[in-house]
Amino acid sequence: MKYIVFINMLSFLLYGFDKLLAKKKKFRISEKLLLFISIMGGPYGAILGSNIFKHKTKKLKFNILNKSMAIIWSIYFLYLILR
Repeated sequence: MKYIVFINMLSFLLYGFDKLLAKKKKFRISEKLLLFISIMGGPYGAILGSNIFKHKTKKLKFNILNKSMAIIWSIYFLYLILR
């Protein structure tokens, strides 16, 4: 459980930090890393960060992957609870 909280907080913070870097036109966090963090359990933080910071909201691959991973992780958590 601690892992899921940590990875989602990290995901949220990475979206916020990347948005800040984008505004300052600095070196950015790679899209591969942002998507990887979502796959590894951070889709909820990614979705929240994306919406709060208005970052990557128009990129289809981010919307599809983050929402798909949120569904997959939710099904997994449901399985763990109901088994």
